[in-house]
Amino acid sequence: MSKTLIAYFSASGVTARTAKQIADAAGADLYEIVPAEPYTSADLDWMDKKSRSTLEMNDPSCRPAIAEPVQDIAQYDTVMIGFPIWWYVEPRIVDTFLESYDFSGKTLIPFATSGGSGIEKAERSLKEHCPAASWKKGALLKGTDASDWANHMLKG
Repeated sequence: MSKTLIAYFSASGVTARTAKQIADAAGADLYEIVPAEPYTSADLDWMDKKSRSTLEMNDPSCRPAIAEPVQDIAQYDTVMIGFPIWWYVEPRIVDTFLESYDFSGKTLIPFATSGGSGIEKAERSLKEHCPAASWKKGALLKGTDASDWANHMLKG
């Protein structure tokens, strides 16, 4: 029996709502990628060149620590990874997640939330960070289409 994990990082709650809709629709387990050091609103001020998020995104080698690991990642055949788009790609903490586990032979499906950016650059970046996985095309989701998209991806 195939088992699915919905792993997501959410800074403002938008991606969290989308991830929960997907998990409910897919009957999947839910795991939040929580930073060991929580982000404050000042940290997330992308207009501030000295904010934590800006500094992290300007450093491709930055890997923010995650508070709690996934329990028994080996039990999952499919992992859907959700995140907001930051600077046209995934936040660095998502890279931390991808580089923390062996995803060889697993199917990974990205989904993102964004006010205006696409997911294409993030998809290329994700594959570079985790080339051993079998990647499916991801989607930029606006919330209302999340359940239908998840069911289509997991059945197709």
